Amino acid sequence: MNCQTDSVVLAKDMLDLEEDEDLEVFSKKLLVTDRDPMPNSPSSLVNQYQLDEDDEPQIGSTEDLFVTVDSPESHVTAIETFIMYRVITKTTRSEFDSCEYEVLRRYQDFLWLRSRLEETYPTLIVHDFSSHRKQGPGFLSRMGDTVRAVANSVWGIKCRPEEFTLMQEYVENFGSKISSVDKVSQRIIKEQREYLDELKQYGPLYSQWADIEKDLHDPLKLVAHCAEQYTKETEKQIHHLSEVLVPALHEYVLCTEVLKTVMRRRDNIQADFETKNEALASKKADQEVGQLEKEVDALSDRMEFANNALKGDWINWQNSMRDDLKSAFISTAEKNVECYEKCLAVWESFLLSQKRDPIEHQDEETA
Repeated sequence: MNCQTDSVVLAKDMLDLEEDEDLEVFSKKLLVTDRDPMPNSPSSLVNQYQLDEDDEPQIGSTEDLFVTVDSPESHVTAIETFIMYRVITKTTRSEFDSCEYEVLRRYQDFLWLRSRLEETYPTLIVHDFSSHRKQGPGFLSRMGDTVRAVANSVWGIKCRPEEFTLMQEYVENFGSKISSVDKVSQRIIKEQREYLDELKQYGPLYSQWADIEKDLHDPLKLVAHCAEQYTKETEKQIHHLSEVLVPALHEYVLCTEVLKTVMRRRDNIQADFETKNEALASKKADQEVGQLEKEVDALSDRMEFANNALKGDWINWQNSMRDDLKSAFISTAEKNVECYEKCLAVWESFLLSQKRDPIEHQDEETA
């Protein structure tokens, strides 16, 4: 079965999937709020995905399958809380009976789809859909991860192609940088919110002061008005950072872990091939040699398919990542400039009002 056929089958399975019992129960706190940091939660599913028909990216290729995931709704029952999403699929492909489908799916359904994709295409870059865990991994689980890490370092592959070594290095560096930027951005937003809370008290204090200072009443009232406008613009800026920049950064922090997992799966396929190939070289019995030759040929084909799939998906991922982050950075820069320009105009208007001739100002008020 080729990649295109598998994609269609998986898409149809997703559309026809019957509702069954979820394996995970999610807390209502998982829904993203403006004040919470971006969690690894089901609410991060809300997005629009375009699935390419071809395995390899081609310039000028036609996109004819569009999937939109939106409208998350929390449902509460006597025993669990879960989230439902609306999934809209639009397509012109002849394999589908209709050009548009709309279904409701639970978060567990997306986990099922991801597991099917990873099983069929181990080097496919699927964005993070990790479920929420109420408790961290236990001691034995951490020990198991440590043992596996040591084993991989000792019995690693012998000759990984250079292009995949460069990919691995890029992912490590990218993950370190994007994680640092994400943490700093969230810390900046946290500090700005604290500053905003103080700023909201600034204007009312000047208004109260103006009520007891007759000679300074007008300037104090103007300062209070400027502080109020400045507070509104700062609040808009913080909201934009929380809704645009941080989600984009956090999404690619999670995606870095996905890339590392994909790289490990590719290496595991090559390690299996090398192990079988070495066993074939040491065997002399005809019957055993014939069986091993079949296994080696199958692993060779699997490794070649995995390498080609990863190279094609890697290019798509890099293009998507650069477009997403570029858009987020430009949007944030434009919003910052807009905010500072408006704040500057507010305070400049106050300065101009204080430089005017008091007699002229009084004549204008009388008129």
